Amino acid sequence: MQAHSEGGGIVPKLSVVMFLQFFMWGAWYLSVSVFMNANGMEKGALYAYTAAPLAAILTPILMGLAVDRFFNTEKVLATLFIVGGVLMLLLPGVAAQPSDVVFGMQKHVAFNVLIFLHTLCYMPTLGLTASLSFHHLPEGSVQFPKVRVWGTIGWIVAGVGLAALFTDGNVKPIQFYMSGAAGILLGLFCLSFPATPAPKKGQPVDMNSLLFMDAWQQMRNPSFFVFIMCSFLVCIPLAAYYSSAGPLIQSTGISGQTFWQNIGTFFEAAMMLVMPWMLRRLGVKKMISIGILAWVVRYLLFAWGAPMVNYFSPMSSIGFWLIILGVALHGVCYDFFFVTGQIYVDNATPANVRGQCQGMNIFFTQGLGQFLGAIVVAKWADKVFGVPGSAGAIERMGESTLPHWPSFWLPLAIFAAVVMVIFFLAFKDEGKIGNNTDDNISGPPMETPIEHGFDVTDVEGSPKE
Repeated sequence: MQAHSEGGGIVPKLSVVMFLQFFMWGAWYLSVSVFMNANGMEKGALYAYTAAPLAAILTPILMGLAVDRFFNTEKVLATLFIVGGVLMLLLPGVAAQPSDVVFGMQKHVAFNVLIFLHTLCYMPTLGLTASLSFHHLPEGSVQFPKVRVWGTIGWIVAGVGLAALFTDGNVKPIQFYMSGAAGILLGLFCLSFPATPAPKKGQPVDMNSLLFMDAWQQMRNPSFFVFIMCSFLVCIPLAAYYSSAGPLIQSTGISGQTFWQNIGTFFEAAMMLVMPWMLRRLGVKKMISIGILAWVVRYLLFAWGAPMVNYFSPMSSIGFWLIILGVALHGVCYDFFFVTGQIYVDNATPANVRGQCQGMNIFFTQGLGQFLGAIVVAKWADKVFGVPGSAGAIERMGESTLPHWPSFWLPLAIFAAVVMVIFFLAFKDEGKIGNNTDDNISGPPMETPIEHGFDVTDVEGSPKE
């Protein structure tokens, strides 16, 4: 049974939860590879971005088997946020160790293990905070977007604040202290919520749902198969943005890398305002194709811009602004591809398996696709720049990298372009866009690669039936 909290105080409380939750993530995610490169952990810098996708793959299992059936939501959130915050606070100590061996592992490996453990705590909270919100909001479908927007604000404040308040904050441990403190504070704050029963308390474990057994039947639909496979493939080169855009911006000689990279978040939020209008006029096929094309253009801008940057006066060179233009394309890149894809799945699959199909879409894209992509990108970077520490290796950040970035970005752009052509030619189903398009995409976007902690078809009180 759904319970709603009375009074107007619940919306501000949930807004605080969303703000701190995404502040916790945004404080470190865009800059962790820059930090590791600057602190002697170059070998593991790009592999740090395998943690969140891998945790995203495991999260549905962890959620489905225990968390969302046996424990009160507010207590689980408190535990996960506090433990995750403590793990963040341990990272600076690992980075500061003079020895290359920590906890019996190479330092960069130990650092990434802690990040992975943190993401195992963090990723389930995406679904649980949504569940908490829908449980307490009297009009969930109307009020949730107004609450969730504070998550986007928290993400932006964390990144911009890191750049504005701390000189070279992206290469200093302050980002992890910010994240850890926010996590512990948020964990304690969650205990102030009324008792919130587990979302699926009393329901049996549904292995068919956890393993997408019914959703696999939809793969017999040629267009759905093309959509899933092309989405998976294009996520491999897409992973490079999250791991390598930060080092690219840092290589230009500009300060405040997290500020510049958050420009994409501002444009993404603005793009959401025109998404319903464009969806109704262009349809799913053209929207997704344009979204993939935007990734191709973004990588071409990165490749063309890097060699043209004046390292000693970056803002005076056209190359720097080409790179920032590529960052600003994030609204088209993310919303047209990921958000439109979710809407296609919602409209193209039967209601009784829609939740599983959305889970499958997330698994193949922001889970398996981004995980495999992070590994491929790390190996490709070693090929282009040399393995860190080896003879002839190029420093991953700095003026010396600028002529080499085209060799890194161009093949990724070509790969994405090939997938785009395959999708455009093979995808036949436009996907009917219903009158509820505005409701489907009313939740505000985010800069991160993973925005899928829950499926609204499983949340009581959501607009989906």
